[in-house]
Amino acid sequence: MIQDIFPEKLDNHYVHQAPDADGRILVFREGKLLVRHDGDTGDLIYPMRKEFPPDFSAVYLFSVGGMKFFLAMDPEAVPEGYAWYSMPELRMLKRSSNVPVLAAYTGWHLWKWYGTSRYCGACGAKTAFDTAERAMTCPVCGNKIYPRINPAVIVGVTNGEKIVLTRYKVGYGHNALVAGFTEIGETAEETVSREVMEEIGLKVKNIRYYKSQPWGIASDILMGFYCDVDGDPVIRRDDSELKYAEWVERKDIELQPTDDSLTNEMMKVFRDEGYKGTIRNGNRNQE
Repeated sequence: MIQDIFPEKLDNHYVHQAPDADGRILVFREGKLLVRHDGDTGDLIYPMRKEFPPDFSAVYLFSVGGMKFFLAMDPEAVPEGYAWYSMPELRMLKRSSNVPVLAAYTGWHLWKWYGTSRYCGACGAKTAFDTAERAMTCPVCGNKIYPRINPAVIVGVTNGEKIVLTRYKVGYGHNALVAGFTEIGETAEETVSREVMEEIGLKVKNIRYYKSQPWGIASDILMGFYCDVDGDPVIRRDDSELKYAEWVERKDIELQPTDDSLTNEMMKVFRDEGYKGTIRNGNRNQE
């Protein structure tokens, strides 16, 4: 998955600082990211601070393996020798490490948040960067805005040697699992039951946690669960969201084209290990 960068580690502790000459700069524009891709080695290379004009403005994001990443704040001029990639395009590139893609997804999360937090939701005044923590602060009323993280579930619904695979009506075109956002006042387990009923019309039991994944492109924290069908296994698909939802035998599971997602890992675990692979709970986080 994209967060699998061992032995490196993402350090998201915020420090108010300006980039040094070698600081990596994430530049987003119209939904695309500026990067250079070496097709032979798979290296993804981001521009450095020294390649930008002296009056360039950037905010610190995080560090990975000693590399500091900063977000460019509306740059007019960008260095040559780089290209613009959408997030789906970036995800499909051959790469030698997950670090640049995790940086891209996490940077996208913060880019979208900074862009929607320029004004105070309480009084309407223009906000300012907080120097003590990652927040936007209103200088008029003191309101603080923190990065939004949306909790969502990924659900592997099983019945013996079968699992429900889905495909979305719009957007991502490959196999997926039941998924949805946690609503106000409900637990993650209640989200599992509700989303399964809403999307495919099944009751479930034996809900068990698998593991989680940050998914910055949607500002999500994804929580993976497996569960068993309870009673009638006939699928009643929500046609407004899904164009496909069927019980699929383990041997017939077709995985996604990359190993980036929690969804793909959960499908792979069931394909390779069957039911026993679904009952290890969160212990996989220690593997």
